[in-house]
Amino acid sequence: MVMKRALIVDDSKSARAFLARILSKYEIGVDTAESAEQAIEYLGGQRPDVIFMDHLMPGMDGFQAVQIIKNNPRTATIPIMMYTSQEGELYVGQARALGAIGVLPKQIQPTDVSKVLYQLKLIPDRRTDEQRSFEAVMPGERAPEATVPAMQSPLAARAPVPPTPAAAAEVSVAAGPPSGGAELRAMIEAIVREHATASRRSITAHFDDQAARLIQDVRGAVQEALPAPPPPVAPRASAPWGWALAALLVIAAGALGALWWREVGANRLLTAELTASRAHGEKLDARIATLEAAEAARADDIASGVLASRTLADAGLLARALVPYGEVPLANDRLAVVREALAKLAADSFRGEVEVTTYPGRFCLVGNATEGWSLAPDDTPVSRCGLIGNPAFDGTRPAQRESLAFANLVAESRRESEGAIDVRVATGTADDTAVPYPAISSGLTAADWNRAGYANNRVELRARPAP
Repeated sequence: MVMKRALIVDDSKSARAFLARILSKYEIGVDTAESAEQAIEYLGGQRPDVIFMDHLMPGMDGFQAVQIIKNNPRTATIPIMMYTSQEGELYVGQARALGAIGVLPKQIQPTDVSKVLYQLKLIPDRRTDEQRSFEAVMPGERAPEATVPAMQSPLAARAPVPPTPAAAAEVSVAAGPPSGGAELRAMIEAIVREHATASRRSITAHFDDQAARLIQDVRGAVQEALPAPPPPVAPRASAPWGWALAALLVIAAGALGALWWREVGANRLLTAELTASRAHGEKLDARIATLEAAEAARADDIASGVLASRTLADAGLLARALVPYGEVPLANDRLAVVREALAKLAADSFRGEVEVTTYPGRFCLVGNATEGWSLAPDDTPVSRCGLIGNPAFDGTRPAQRESLAFANLVAESRRESEGAIDVRVATGTADDTAVPYPAISSGLTAADWNRAGYANNRVELRARPAP
């Protein structure tokens, strides 16, 4: 019997060792990689039966690695399970949309690993009640009737309650050194130290709060115990010359007050003018930023050829993507659009047919049939175009408009939905346009015409529920 092999991709040595030890119990050979780049290099000459991929790693992250692996026809069919501390329905949906089969938390029970291996048909279903308990039993002691899982299940993520330092120490002493070796022992000791540090911080914060309250109570008691202040002494009658000095001080204070008030008025006027100028400048900056953002978004849409991340409900479409002239319609960025649409339909338990239709746009071209055609320069008058059409589309068969990655995506969708979602590819005509072409005139340029041709050179997805 050929031994099954698994590839663990994680920058954490302890995480790799922990999962590798669990897999070895099921007689599965384990290869490891410290980074996504090393994993891709490994896949150039090896083909494991399953890949456990971490998310956050130096350099390329796990999602980028999944995209590269799934876009390679040689490795696209290898099942990938995200092995990460990330969680939540949104993250699971993103992982599955990119091609991963699910998410396996770092805090995991060995029985849950066996469930994943059984679903992937890497091991027979040999799970017993004994396999669900991994608690060490000292010689001469009875095995406990029920064990408390030390790690989270991938199906129900529960927030662990951090133990106190004393409890963590008792667990460490009672359990003894694990049979897994020095690496597993070091990992357990690191977890105990982390919980002890968190408990120490919590206790310190509690004592600081109690000390602040005690100081406040003592201060209030001292103020209540102090004697009342003595009554004020009535001032003695001042001499006549004191009145004169007081009058001079009042006159001087009035003069200074008038000067100060004048300066305050001038400062207020300048402040108001400065505030108005600043507000006007902020409005101009906001307007410029809005225009720049809109222009950048439009440039990104034109550069990537993808306008279908939004739902086109008014047009009765599920999604739409633009295809640059000369590219294979069902490839590159259009795959992300189709994958996202299929993932959304699968999440909504859709049953029916998804029609993927490719439409050719008509472009202003220069060249000839022998040497080939290319887009005319933007300032070329439309009357000088050598050809208005799309020979790159018309000269290919329907099967040539689909990439191998698209075919794998369709097969994967049918398999995962168990036939509930059926994808059908159709070809539209150039007369069925998304935007009208401009009227031909003497001032019409190739840029104006090709802008409409680019908007019509597209892929559209329509969902038709089963009756």
